[in-house]
Amino acid sequence: MRILLIVLAVLVLLPSWSGDERLPLFDRVPDVTATPVPLSTARPTLRRLGPLTYLGGVQLSSRTWAFGGYSSLLVRGNRFLLLSDGGLTLRFTMGDDWRPHAISVGTLPAGPGTGWRKQERDSESMIADPRTGELLVGFERYNELWRYDAGLTRAIRHHAPSAMGRWPRNGGAEAMASLRDGRTLVFSEDRDAPGGIGKEALIFAGDPTDPAVLPERFTFVPPDDYIPTDAAVLPDGRLLVLVRGFALFDLFTAKLVLVDPATIRTAASVRGREIASFTGDVIHDNFEGLAVTREGDATILWVLSDDNGLNPIQRTLLLKFRFDG
Repeated sequence: MRILLIVLAVLVLLPSWSGDERLPLFDRVPDVTATPVPLSTARPTLRRLGPLTYLGGVQLSSRTWAFGGYSSLLVRGNRFLLLSDGGLTLRFTMGDDWRPHAISVGTLPAGPGTGWRKQERDSESMIADPRTGELLVGFERYNELWRYDAGLTRAIRHHAPSAMGRWPRNGGAEAMASLRDGRTLVFSEDRDAPGGIGKEALIFAGDPTDPAVLPERFTFVPPDDYIPTDAAVLPDGRLLVLVRGFALFDLFTAKLVLVDPATIRTAASVRGREIASFTGDVIHDNFEGLAVTREGDATILWVLSDDNGLNPIQRTLLLKFRFDG
């Protein structure tokens, strides 16, 4: 009888699911610490990086298990929305004190699969529709594009474009951008273009989640040994592409590439001009998020790194620059 009671107690206490591990979820609003970081520890007074002026930055951290893995961001004034590669959201406001306030967390209301596993919510890219304010999210693994309302409270529509069907499961819609002429660009992280030079990308002339809108292909050619991780449009319409590299000595490095949108057309091979490099003694990490805002007459760039879920050798960095180019 004693053994039977022990067995019953174990069955009650153990979770009923014995398959894949559950996606970590927030059980409360996390305490988030912001620690200032220099542009270069070796050169503490460094402020210029090409046409960029460093205005400050922080390492965001929390002891909450679900914190981290942020791959994309939106910035509106002093309000921030970070989206992780597990479909978790982190919202906060932050001003000149560089401290997050009014923190809130959430999850995408729907997405590929059931949402039990992290792979089913591998959200890697996010943009706001400039006409409606609705949010577009690109998912790896399933190679799908989803449209949500502006508050991320409900899914409106989703689509798996056949043009993305052969993109790598872990190298899909890593970057998106909405050009001023209404076209939406979606970049594959790791789908080689024909000929092996550059990465495949798509141009949508309409809503990317509308099955009737058929995309056109072009090739984005990043600097050697780099891949696209995010993109954003400057106020004058030019495109900035964030690219990431990996090497054994430096681990993750990054560059910013400036692209003329007039060169982006069907079957084109598009190259840009490198304007900034996060290498050497300049702060570098797994940079995957890029956002452009305005403060008065100044154009502001925000750059975000993905720590891959509290990886001990990576950090969640949020850096702010003024673009003087």
